[in-house]
Amino acid sequence: MTRVLLTGFEPFDGDDLNPSWEVALALDGERLGNALVQSQQLPCVFGSAREVLWQTLASGSFDVLLSLGLAGNRPDLTVERIAINVDDARIPDNAGQQPVDVPVVAGGPAAYWASLPIKRMVAAVRAAGVPASVSQTAGTFVCNHVFYAGAHWQATRQPGLRVGFMHLPLLLSQAVGKPGFTGMALDTQVLAVRAALAAALEEGEDIHSTGGAVS
Repeated sequence: MTRVLLTGFEPFDGDDLNPSWEVALALDGERLGNALVQSQQLPCVFGSAREVLWQTLASGSFDVLLSLGLAGNRPDLTVERIAINVDDARIPDNAGQQPVDVPVVAGGPAAYWASLPIKRMVAAVRAAGVPASVSQTAGTFVCNHVFYAGAHWQATRQPGLRVGFMHLPLLLSQAVGKPGFTGMALDTQVLAVRAALAAALEEGEDIHSTGGAVS
């Protein structure tokens, strides 16, 4: 049986909930073909999130790691292309830390590519009727921190692991009272992530399609 680790974050920046964990929790224990999903909540804290992720990966023989995070300024689901080795926080994390130009892993490479089929995942989400796109940056907050940490684990400890990251938009309730922000229903986000995971579990190379950006 294929084992999937799906991670989401605790609430942060004053919010009462985080769609990344609500979606991960909804999919915890779900079977996708011969794959079993196990979900894990991560703290929105530099360092601690990395350590909880690594401890979870060490505790089980996972084949796929998909981490979820919130990007409240994005209207669609975005599958990340690359993780970079830097923490540079615009706001403090949940422990009050605000690192500036600090590596996620000292001495690690500058960046890692996602090893999940990002364009096939985007196509699957769109086929499910949900807006999605490839993202060229996971930012420099705890989301990127976790994405890089997962990819570093793959590179140094478990070469057979396949790693990716997906950002989710706000939930509908979170977008209320925020002019210019859009939200998406939890059921829709769960449907989309399920479709992305199913595509990630397919055999073969990623599809060859446009996913770039001008800026």
